[in-house]
Amino acid sequence: MKKKREYRVLNREQMVPWLFLLPSLLFVSIMVLIPMLDALRRSFFLAAGDRFVGFQNYLAVLRNHAFKLAAANTAKFILVCIPLLLLFSLAVSLMLASFREKRGIFKTSFLVPMAVPVASIVLLWRVFFHKNGLLNAFLALWGMAPVDWIGSKAAFGVLVFAYLWKNFGYDMVLWLSGLSAINPALYEAAQIDGAGSIQRFVKITLPNLMPTLFTITVLSLLNSFKVFREAYLIAGGYPDDSIYMLQHLFNNWYGNLDVDKMCAGAVMMATLVFILILLLQKIMNRGDRT
Repeated sequence: MKKKREYRVLNREQMVPWLFLLPSLLFVSIMVLIPMLDALRRSFFLAAGDRFVGFQNYLAVLRNHAFKLAAANTAKFILVCIPLLLLFSLAVSLMLASFREKRGIFKTSFLVPMAVPVASIVLLWRVFFHKNGLLNAFLALWGMAPVDWIGSKAAFGVLVFAYLWKNFGYDMVLWLSGLSAINPALYEAAQIDGAGSIQRFVKITLPNLMPTLFTITVLSLLNSFKVFREAYLIAGGYPDDSIYMLQHLFNNWYGNLDVDKMCAGAVMMATLVFILILLLQKIMNRGDRT
């Protein structure tokens, strides 16, 4: 009897966390998991009916010129933005780590872009980067010709700037949390042994920041797919070819009711992102072992 009571008590204790998680699990299942499974199913069927077509939708997407352009631009955007964001935010975080007293003021000021609504940001960019905007007015003072920042290849630079401005403060705070978790005694011991600032950074700071680096890289990768809002509100659904991203393509396919191609492209993109995260995790784990 005593064992049965203990077993019941253990079962109740094990059920308590699941009861707290149940509302969140139900919400995620209804809003995320079920739509994902439905998109996976639709990617194998025609949009106009329930006829099973196998991988024809995937082949049609891969042969689509707009998809190739959007995929190339998205890959270019990720390869340019994420390294810049990681390096720039880490450099500023290392500088701010030395200002312990006024560090909170800097952290708050850098997090302001995250609190500004997207519509307000877009209005700011239009005023600044419009062909008759503030930036061209400044260039005119130096006798330079105006640049169509939104309707030319310069739009890619504008989009990169918008992404860095929006996400810099968030990544900087994550770097600072990782730096604060490093034991100061390690730096003191290394300094006593005669290690310079570069040696301390390479031997102590970087190895201890590897878990933080993985987290920031994954979050930056996911946030890079959210820049569509700014690009869409600034330049519309059919912007310059240099900033025509996968999200533009999916949005246009949705508007044209090409649900089969949209679902096939979304499944491929989600699979690729999942594989990239697994590769990053494997690389980070290998770095921890060494």
